Amino acid sequence: MIGHRFAKHLAENKSPFEQLFDIFKQLITYTSGDVSEALNWLTELDKENELTNKNYGIGNFIEELQQRGYLREEQATNEQFVITAKMEQCIRQNALDKIFGKLKRGTQGNHQTKFSGNGEDTSGEMRPYKFGDSIEQISMLDSFRNAQIHHGIGEFQITEDDLEVIDKEHKTQTSTVLMIDISHSMILYGEDRITPAKNVAMALAELIKRKYPKDTLDIIVFGNDAWQIELKDLPYLQVGPYHTNTVAGLELAMDILRKKKNANKQIFMITDGKPSCIKENNEYYKNSFGLDRKIVNKCMHLATVARRLKIPVTTFMIASDPYLQSFVEEFTEANRGKAFYTSLHGLGEYLFEDFERGKKHRL
Repeated sequence: MIGHRFAKHLAENKSPFEQLFDIFKQLITYTSGDVSEALNWLTELDKENELTNKNYGIGNFIEELQQRGYLREEQATNEQFVITAKMEQCIRQNALDKIFGKLKRGTQGNHQTKFSGNGEDTSGEMRPYKFGDSIEQISMLDSFRNAQIHHGIGEFQITEDDLEVIDKEHKTQTSTVLMIDISHSMILYGEDRITPAKNVAMALAELIKRKYPKDTLDIIVFGNDAWQIELKDLPYLQVGPYHTNTVAGLELAMDILRKKKNANKQIFMITDGKPSCIKENNEYYKNSFGLDRKIVNKCMHLATVARRLKIPVTTFMIASDPYLQSFVEEFTEANRGKAFYTSLHGLGEYLFEDFERGKKHRL
């Protein structure tokens, strides 16, 4: 388990299954959904840390995983077990809890903006009637009171100036594309950068599903090329022997967002390396030695195009190299987006902080 360290820490007041399950959820993410490898790791951890006892062993845990619907036998493959859709959802929930904390119950489905008018929820504020306000918004009690104050009660009359309405808040919907770098550098030098990126993607997806069900989230990965993946594919995501074709990722992200009807669109890009590849006439142009101006110019052009389309790009750079940061700064300036230079530990915190802020103020 290169790049990972586990220590014995079993939470109190948890059953043996729950204690092992907490560890298993992490292991299954590290192994990209490989159940056999995760169980092998769990068995080794049990030997080193005595996670089980004479009354409950790893075999009991595997049996209970099946009984609870988290694993099923897969006869069509070489693997003895595969995770189920229930387990995939559980992994996303675990990522959400780990990165963002447990969500408090609240209203669902919309983001407040600084604008008011015809909307879905009342703000509790009163204001004078304006042409275009619906009849349902008029507060009859307050309007009658104004009419009595303005005209007296001898000959009652009510005019447009007497009307008051209950203000409503506009609600926005946002379309987000999350780009994940799966180039070889995401596991280079024995450092696992892809697992935190996956955890962020799964947590973001679960956050949107629970708090903002009217929003859309599309996930794409980019290496030599870029392609869209489904939410259910996230636990199994792995890096490949790829260069970093940031251009292909941005082109696909903007193609997806052009088809969305929402006014609010944004791209989140998680990457740890410089763009090192583009595709021209169905052939790859690659350069891993420094920032190639030909590749960089393509990236800057797309940053400008996205800005014109009012699509901000927020880049999360998992690297501390000043040489790479200078590229991100140039890209961010061209797009007028945002950039964060963050450690693997703080990646989720920064991403969600920006996501939430964007929801409150973007229109």
